[in-house]
Amino acid sequence: MTLLYFAWLRQVIGSGEEQITLPPGIGDVRGLITHLKGLDAKYAQAFADEGRIRTAVNQHHAALDAPVSDGDEIAFFPPVTGG
Repeated sequence: MTLLYFAWLRQVIGSGEEQITLPPGIGDVRGLITHLKGLDAKYAQAFADEGRIRTAVNQHHAALDAPVSDGDEIAFFPPVTGG
């Protein structure tokens, strides 16, 4: 699984991309975030306020209950505004 981090998430985590193996029992974005928050303090800080984070699964915007599986590309980014 490829994880991509953008904007301030990239700064807090210290990387824009990483490869992980999806741990057993994790089947959605929310479960993945919970797993990441437990890895160490930088992930806990980055994902402390899930309301400030948007996700995409395989380049499609996704809700926290969206399914994930090994081989997926998951992107995490802040809300984007524009005019």
